[in-house]
Parts: sequence; structure tokens; C-alpha cells
Amino acid sequence: MRDTGAWEPWLLYLITGVEQTARETIALVQVMRQLMQQAREQLRGYRFYSQDLLNHLFRYPYTRIEFVQQELQVSRLTAGTYLNQLSQPGGMLQKHKLGKANYYVNQPLYELLARLG
Repeated sequence: MRDTGAWEPWLLYLITGVEQTARETIALVQVMRQLMQQAREQLRGYRFYSQDLLNHLFRYPYTRIEFVQQELQVSRLTAGTYLNQLSQPGGMLQKHKLGKANYYVNQPLYELLARLG
């Protein structure tokens, strides 16, 4: 391109790449919104439902008691109760123990993101 001055094919190649990435990102965001809506409906069945909790559970594919405690400004016991209830069979989280720490995985979000890479 530098030697031949063929700017147009190079620019079209770049623009096509940007367009494809944008379309894929829009599709990803739409699926994430659907997952979030499903989670919102599921969370409404719990007395501790809050938009802040829902947002937290979709900020990253996993969380810990300490993260919920800090973000929602609740006690450690309360944060643990929330996460443990959400990780019961049929719940939206899966609980994993690693060393002394418990990790709570938003499995639908994790699976979506894992398919990307």
C-alpha cells in the first residue's frame, strides 16, 4: 500500500473489519441483555432483589462474598446469605470452593463469554 498507493483496498479492509466487529459486539450485548432480563425475573423471587445486586452479578462472570459486601454496603453475613441462596439448586449461580475462598459463578454469563475465546 505504501509503495503502490493502493489506499482504497486497505481502507475498505479496515472498514469491513470494524463493521464485522461492531455487528458481533451488538449481537453479544443483545444476548447479555436477554440473560440479564432472565436473571432479573429470577431474582425478583427473592426478598433481597435489587438492581444493584443484578448489576453486580453481570459486571463480572464471578463474584465473592467480599465483593458483594463492599459493593452493596451490606454485612459479610448478609452478602454470604444472598450468594448462598442464589447458588442453591435451580439458582442462577454456581458455588465453587478454591482454597478457603468461595467463588460464585454466573454460569450463563460465563458460558456466553467462554464461547468468545
